[in-house]
Amino acid sequence: MSDREGPVEGRSPSGPARQHPATGRSPATVEDGDAAVLVTVAGGVGTLTLNRPAVNNAYDGSLLAAIQAGVEGLAADPAARVIVVRGNGRHFQAGADLTWLRTIAAQDPAANLAASRATAQAMRALNEIGKPVLALVQGACIGGGTGLIASCDIVIAESTATFSISEARWGLTASIIFPQLVAAIGLRQVRRYALTCETLDARHAQAIGLVHEVCEPGRLDAAAAPLVAGLLRAAPGAVSVSKASAMRCAEALLPAEAWQALETEHALRRQSTEAAHGLESFGTRRNPPWWPER
Repeated sequence: MSDREGPVEGRSPSGPARQHPATGRSPATVEDGDAAVLVTVAGGVGTLTLNRPAVNNAYDGSLLAAIQAGVEGLAADPAARVIVVRGNGRHFQAGADLTWLRTIAAQDPAANLAASRATAQAMRALNEIGKPVLALVQGACIGGGTGLIASCDIVIAESTATFSISEARWGLTASIIFPQLVAAIGLRQVRRYALTCETLDARHAQAIGLVHEVCEPGRLDAAAAPLVAGLLRAAPGAVSVSKASAMRCAEALLPAEAWQALETEHALRRQSTEAAHGLESFGTRRNPPWWPER
């Protein structure tokens, strides 16, 4: 990956993603190829697949809403005991959709706060679901993608995968995903990688705790199989209590007022002068004003 990692230029989706119904019954499987997120349930495993491969699964409002709806539906479905998160196409998740970011940034503060809140809610839904969540990562995992996998209990990555918390390079902030990242890799690591925005390979990501296991390309399902089998052997209630208890012991669940502060900060930064310069420079492939002359 080049040092021009960050938001991904994307097209607007054709329409809102279908919602995965949050009922006590086994919900209808969402398999519409045009949906922002595909949700299936089979063999005790609920799979949530990011489905915007044309823009490397960059997130926009519809994708965030579909993630939250999909997670809520799987949480309510007793047939889904283990959740697997993956991305269609070459890359797992390439951060925020540049077209969407520009549109939101040009709107009023209320719209920006709503966008930041939607990001927080999608990540929190995944982070706090009372079921084990396993992420399978190929290709690039950038910005919000790192928050997405930090919200999962287990992460497996192909050896060719790359990772970057790149928001600050473009005048933005990753603060909305800091709670999950700090819980996953620790404050010391976040203080480095969210400031340098450097790119990590899969082995480096594993060394700092962002990734649990690394496999050869094309072997994600094989690597996940024994872990899924182990999770299915564990009692669902015990798993749920253990997960929640561990997060409480680590003080990894923020109070509402702390989330509100992060959402406000995240929204304000998107409308800053630096963010305007950064988004423009990314779109035009020019260096932003704060980059040193070469």
